[in-house]
Amino acid sequence: MAGAKRDSVRGSGNSRPPKPDSALLARFADHLTYRRGRSAHTVRAYLSDVGSLFAFLDVDPDDPAVRLDDVLTRRALRAWLADVSRRSARTTVARRVSSIRTFTAWLADAELTAADAGSSLVAPAAHRTLPGVLRAGEASDALAAAALGAEQHDPLALRDHLIVELLYATGIRVGELCGLDVDDVDRDRRVIRVLGKGDRERVVPFGLPADRALGTWLDVGRPALWVPRSGSALLLGTRGGRLDQRQARTVVHRVLEAVPGAPDLGPHGLRHSAATHLLEGGADLRVVQELLGHASLATTQLYTHVSVDRLRAVHDRAHPRA
Repeated sequence: MAGAKRDSVRGSGNSRPPKPDSALLARFADHLTYRRGRSAHTVRAYLSDVGSLFAFLDVDPDDPAVRLDDVLTRRALRAWLADVSRRSARTTVARRVSSIRTFTAWLADAELTAADAGSSLVAPAAHRTLPGVLRAGEASDALAAAALGAEQHDPLALRDHLIVELLYATGIRVGELCGLDVDDVDRDRRVIRVLGKGDRERVVPFGLPADRALGTWLDVGRPALWVPRSGSALLLGTRGGRLDQRQARTVVHRVLEAVPGAPDLGPHGLRHSAATHLLEGGADLRVVQELLGHASLATTQLYTHVSVDRLRAVHDRAHPRA
């Protein structure tokens, strides 16, 4: 209860979340954006998770009668976690716990609470599963299908061809792809400058097929779609604005539909496929980590796997008793 210690934990998960203009959540959003360098998408996810906590507790965080130390107790957070765990997948629970831990740590650092109640909150271990992946032949067929569609130099077909070429050639994230500007591309060196998670910048190379698709798009496709509001965006939507991530996902799904037997993957599937094929071609894991923009090598190990055939080949070549 506001202003006094709670003897019980209220909440059913069905209460209304804080108002969109919540002053407390706005301050937290500024912290995530300007101090932690989180993307707009990530900030929205954090705010949604924190909002679900206050909705469960049936508390308005901006109510002047509310004392956050009395509301955000370890007991209350564990009750919320138990409720979320019953209704959500482990990966979702892990993400929400991470959001709440970040939130309670910020409250304590900002001296809005006396202690960090979320520091001991632990989510159940998530099942770490590998994303889907294309075989090398399926990737080649998908790129060939996209190139065939672009032969008539239709602007959208040229754009779609470039989307799949760049995603597979570089392994960049779909958000990074859509955020590219024309000046981020260095065709002389065949590299792109990418702004990744946490505003970390990296340079990623691409090959000749992607360069050819890029050249045709810049010479023919982009000028046909360009409007004043296009600005410097490299990839454009049907109305000339910067390409939306949803449009890019639709393009990838549509291209892969043309490949018999290929799994139904989105842009992340092309990213994982690119990393896997690099490893199978002999690339060092740390090189792949740098290309993908992972802060931790452990993340790269999740996104990539080595085929049994490659393991057998390396074992046969390297082990004295093979």
